[in-house]
Amino acid sequence: MGDFEANVLITGASSGIGRATARLFAEKGYQVFGTSRRRFPDKDGVQMLQLDVQSDESVRRCVAEVLHRTGSIDVLINNAGIECIGIAEETPLEVARSVFETNFFGVVRVTNAVLPQMRAHRRGRIINIGSLAAWVGEPAEAFYSASKRALAGYTEALRHEVWSLGIHVSLVEPGAYQTDIIQTDTTVEPSIADYDAVRRAAVQTLSSSLAGGRDPRKAAKVILSIARARSPRLRYGAGGEALWLPFLRVLLPQRLFDYFLRQGFGLGRSMGSPHH
Repeated sequence: MGDFEANVLITGASSGIGRATARLFAEKGYQVFGTSRRRFPDKDGVQMLQLDVQSDESVRRCVAEVLHRTGSIDVLINNAGIECIGIAEETPLEVARSVFETNFFGVVRVTNAVLPQMRAHRRGRIINIGSLAAWVGEPAEAFYSASKRALAGYTEALRHEVWSLGIHVSLVEPGAYQTDIIQTDTTVEPSIADYDAVRRAAVQTLSSSLAGGRDPRKAAKVILSIARARSPRLRYGAGGEALWLPFLRVLLPQRLFDYFLRQGFGLGRSMGSPHH
């Protein structure tokens, strides 16, 4: 797409990868609109708008406002997302649904609101922010992983559907980055004692991984490169493990991959052994 002044809409731009990406695009001369569920003041050249991706009306209103100001949305970056830390069996269905409403259906809502004008102009870039969790069903992240895997399948199908219309669709799958994605309202309260050891080990591993995560600006550079690419690919890894882990997932026998994953999460065989 090059470095001409294009209009960019980024969801979830108040912190983490979204904020870093909004700043970087603004620095490069793009007109940037960032969104968050709560209204934030404009900063660093980013015009902030309120948007709840779970609400049809909120999405319609936000996209209409951007189009009123600019006439077009040339790059859409679907970054808004929430985590859900908890054992699958312990997770209430309303919590699981909320994760999908944001991480999957929220992307669909915003994309469907933006696509008509992209089709009319016969150009556009849609960049969905997925996760390395789409490749690995990590313990204590069942519904987050599932939502990101669903997003990957949707992104690939959409890419083929709009390709002939001059619209390019890509997926970025970051590894561990410093981010505020873990929300307290989606952390599941423990209730089943059989999972205590697994839960404790998994939560500790996930927390340590995020605490030692990379600078979000590195992921922002990957996203910028996609917007500038003449013919962007479907999938982009962001972070060392995001580049090599998918290959291991495909190449290693399942039993061996399972062993390495459980070792990485500190899940010993004794945790799952029945007591006689």
